[in-house]
Amino acid sequence: MAQAQAQFIEKVDTQYAYDFALKLGTFRTNEALGYRSAGSSAEYEAGEAIKEEMAAIGLQNITKDEITVDAWTFEYAKLTYTTVDGSQKEVELGMYQTNFDSSGLSEYTLIDGGQGTQEDLKDLDVNGKLVLIDINQRENWWVNYPAYEAYLNGALGVIVAQDGGYSEISDDALNAQDICGSEDAAAFSISRNDANAIRETLNQKASHEMSIKLDAKSEVVRDQKTYNIVGTIPGKDPESMVLMSAHYDAYFEGFQDNSVAVSLMLGIAKSLVDSGYTPEKTLVFIATAAEEWGVSNTRYDWSTGAYKQIFEVHPEWVGKVIANINFELPAMVEGDVDQIRASYELTSYLETFIPSIQSSEGVFEGGVEIINPIQTWSDDFSFSIAGIPSSVTALRGGFAASTYHSPMDDKTTYSEAALRHHYHMYGQLMIHYDRLAISPLDFSTRLEAFKERLDESVLGGVIMDDNITAYDALSAKIESLETFANQAWERVKTLNDAYVKALDEDKQDEAQSILNEAADVNHQVLETFRYVEDNFVRLTWEDVSIFPHEHSQNNLIALKDSIQALENGVASEALDNSLYLIDNNWYAYDWSKETYEYFTDYAINQPQDRLLWGYGRLQGHVDLYDVIKSLQAKGDQGQYAEELEILKNAVEGEMDNLQAQVHHELNALDGLSTKLQEILK
Repeated sequence: MAQAQAQFIEKVDTQYAYDFALKLGTFRTNEALGYRSAGSSAEYEAGEAIKEEMAAIGLQNITKDEITVDAWTFEYAKLTYTTVDGSQKEVELGMYQTNFDSSGLSEYTLIDGGQGTQEDLKDLDVNGKLVLIDINQRENWWVNYPAYEAYLNGALGVIVAQDGGYSEISDDALNAQDICGSEDAAAFSISRNDANAIRETLNQKASHEMSIKLDAKSEVVRDQKTYNIVGTIPGKDPESMVLMSAHYDAYFEGFQDNSVAVSLMLGIAKSLVDSGYTPEKTLVFIATAAEEWGVSNTRYDWSTGAYKQIFEVHPEWVGKVIANINFELPAMVEGDVDQIRASYELTSYLETFIPSIQSSEGVFEGGVEIINPIQTWSDDFSFSIAGIPSSVTALRGGFAASTYHSPMDDKTTYSEAALRHHYHMYGQLMIHYDRLAISPLDFSTRLEAFKERLDESVLGGVIMDDNITAYDALSAKIESLETFANQAWERVKTLNDAYVKALDEDKQDEAQSILNEAADVNHQVLETFRYVEDNFVRLTWEDVSIFPHEHSQNNLIALKDSIQALENGVASEALDNSLYLIDNNWYAYDWSKETYEYFTDYAINQPQDRLLWGYGRLQGHVDLYDVIKSLQAKGDQGQYAEELEILKNAVEGEMDNLQAQVHHELNALDGLSTKLQEILK
């Protein structure tokens, strides 16, 4: 293996990756800003370029795998207005995945809508007008809420300026995110500086309105075609695979996110081919479409291409792929510690892999940290819930707040040292995965995380059928499985170590014999991984991965704290500290009931082809809209008997839900016990 790694490193070519990343940035629907979005001509052209490049570097069996997405094409949006000194100024706007066609330069009325909340709009006439609003999507709410609230009030659209949260790198920066809402509620993006300048003019108007001209074209068309691009380095065993992935759609130029990720993937493939590496397994490289957005009017509108690839186009990959390596933003530096976000079960293997590799120097001097769990933010989540153990170059918080999804995500963010580091590390990881007999999964890691998520103060009050508490029942069950999990991991390691040793010593017959012995174990390991993903991965209303019981467990903590505050006569304490933590009730504070219910209903009452990877993963909903509005009106001087009754009923309902969730977990842990023992046979 050491020789294969050294030969690979000799062929590492960061200049190749950098140059191809720049090439991808030339495919755009908006000449001024970029954008290669789902189903657009720019995405198609970029896919064709990737397909041609795969052939040029020597990949084989190259395919364009067709998927259906909602397509979005944003061509331009230019706003012209008269400044306070009487001059004309043209402003470049960004766009969200919504429809707007001005049919040439047209005149509109623009009104200042504050933050666009129900309170901000209640005394404004926004009908037939554009509404300028401020937003902080990391601390307050997503753009779909003010966009839909304005739409309900008859507005033609909102023009959104970031007020912290994203695009903090510059007040000249635009921002783009997935809309998570209706294509009919139009939303534009404007820089902080341009919004401030426009407000100078608006503030001189008694009505806080002004006439502007806008030339804009953005179109969403449902049920269109796009393509995931796939190439391979065939291995000795076509039925066993290692998967490497990166999405090729982008906002603006998208250098880090995700042009250089695609080029890193292709660079690794090229270096493997150029080094003469002959894989044991088939190495699969996939450039996925429609990661940033691909389905209209759903909460789960991103990672569309990856989800459809593994659930619709190639579901047979599950059980064959021993691991997925996904790339996001791999050529930037933040801090001195690199991070790999990985499936729980890969943690033990990755922690032993990192010290064993030949690393590059000059970056991430603090080493590499493995973090869990896989979250919903990138394509690895779709692959993981399908049953493919996955990892991803982790998105860092500083870059996310400053530069992510802005026009400043360009080549000026490039760190050759970071790219080289990831080139070395992940190329070697692919070689290591290739030379394993069994997917290297340690199920004790998830069990340990499960134990840490048990809150005795809540679960200790839930009595199960056998008259023991939910906390004791789950704790005992998990503890009983830890021995099996540890033994299973030892068996996997022993067979993998023997296989690697035989390959390194070129004992092909012995290696094949071990591989034959390990085949059933590998099948059981991957089947067990899919089982734990199916049974133990659920989502909060903010799309965070949780264990099933955590939904009602966390709601109960917040409900009881709210009840205590009201019994103490302090409604503000309940509002400020706890009610907003319950499901999506944060949005009850500032939005109309129609908006709140719209975005509640669309997350739970749509078919699987609209909810995709989020389908069935929410654990219920506690509707406290009326309680919150009532408490806001009463303040700290009210009588709260009615609200207390509703909250106490909600506690009873969540206790029932929690008991059902624990029953599910106990049964699923029994099933996991059986599967772990199958691995040991």
